[in-house]
Amino acid sequence: MTYTFAAELYLWAARTDCWVFANLPEDVADEIEDAAPEPRRGFGAVKVEVTVGSSTWRTSVFPSKQDATFVLPVKKAILKAESLRAGETATFILRTV
Repeated sequence: MTYTFAAELYLWAARTDCWVFANLPEDVADEIEDAAPEPRRGFGAVKVEVTVGSSTWRTSVFPSKQDATFVLPVKKAILKAESLRAGETATFILRTV
């Protein structure tokens, strides 16, 4: 399944020096939760392919009980390539794999 959404980038509170994430919208997270194969990867992760701007990469989204959604890690190389920073909103195309 493929989803397009905008989300704000934010620094991970525990390690603000190195990790940037975006939360998936709740409706997208609910669909992924319902469709994800069982058993899921470690920590309940789901494999995805993500595009932002002209950059595409493979990663996993991880469930966040605190935010009741999945969180998407965004690599530093992607942030640099797309001139993005925490606090900005980016448009993502996410496909489960």
